[in-house]
Amino acid sequence: MKNIVVLVSGGGTNLQALIDAQQRGEIENGRITCVISSKEGAYALERARRHGIPARVIARKGCPDRGEYSQRILDALREEKADLIVLSGFMVILDERVAKAYPNQIMNIHPALIPAFCGPGFYGLHVHEAVLQSGVKLTGATVHFANEVCDGGPIILQGAIPVENGDTPETLQRRVMEQLEWKLLPKAVSLFCQGKIKVEDGVARVYE
Repeated sequence: MKNIVVLVSGGGTNLQALIDAQQRGEIENGRITCVISSKEGAYALERARRHGIPARVIARKGCPDRGEYSQRILDALREEKADLIVLSGFMVILDERVAKAYPNQIMNIHPALIPAFCGPGFYGLHVHEAVLQSGVKLTGATVHFANEVCDGGPIILQGAIPVENGDTPETLQRRVMEQLEWKLLPKAVSLFCQGKIKVEDGVARVYE
């Protein structure tokens, strides 16, 4: 059974999707063993507590620099015996030591079709604003392994939906979450826990 540690900073909607999938028995050979928040008061902590999942806060605020904060997170991941780390709205960029300690064991979901609309500055509504401004007709979500390059790790799963006339960043964000993110992330986590994802030459192969 794989230990899944989820890193959060805010409301935790993707965390809730993982919890719901776990309760339905859809995450095979894995369980969420800990939720770590980068700040006090994040609603994701309440979601964890409601479901009996251990939660802890490692606050970014007050930590002198990114390096020390990354080390604190790394120490916690080791304490929790993490097999898979899931970034669920985690709004802190960790340094390369974390990615190097857990190669192809850190999973992130990005609300666009990587390699489009990704990288530094592309997060939250900024992504959907850029999608609408570009005039593309399809957008989507990407689950990928995180490495030292922002949004640069091997792609695991992707899904697409049409951009509709009259979409706003808010309506598009909601559809991407409901139709794609909340389905793709639990599926990718389950595939990982079953040993069905192999990274070869920097490319993630999925064996379902």
